[in-house]
Amino acid sequence: MLSPLLAFTCTSSAPFFGFMGVAAALVFANLGAAYGTAKSGVGIMSMGVMHHEAVMKNIIPVVMAGVLGIYGLIVAVILIQAVSGDTYSDYNGYAHLASGLACGLSGLAAGMAIGIVGDAGVRANAQQEKLFVGMILILIFAEALGLYGLIVALILSQSNQTCTAA
Repeated sequence: MLSPLLAFTCTSSAPFFGFMGVAAALVFANLGAAYGTAKSGVGIMSMGVMHHEAVMKNIIPVVMAGVLGIYGLIVAVILIQAVSGDTYSDYNGYAHLASGLACGLSGLAAGMAIGIVGDAGVRANAQQEKLFVGMILILIFAEALGLYGLIVALILSQSNQTCTAA
């Protein structure tokens, strides 16, 4: 009696959810990377007007924001290889959607944090160089948010259930 309830079906809509996971991972992670880069870049340019010698030292937030886009690309490539038309179950589609959302939204949140901290941090660092280490530590914890999403996304992307014909 329980076996029909535990069987996973292969519906024609299952790949849609997998593809949405691919898109979510890439789009949201790149939105976070773009926001972090732009917001930090504004702070660097503002700081660079008066302290141009410190621009290269303070480019770290931009690099950290760019890494978030790479997280999204990694998850998108892994997910797109798993989506197939014949044996792709609803369970797989939902798991891959969750995987893409975990990576993408974590990347978006991390990018926003990196952008805000990067902007304020490089401006403050221009006035007091002792703040550099504190800024880097805060940026590391902000980047870790994106890394947590990547780890969960990789675990979810490995979920696989065979299906029966719908």
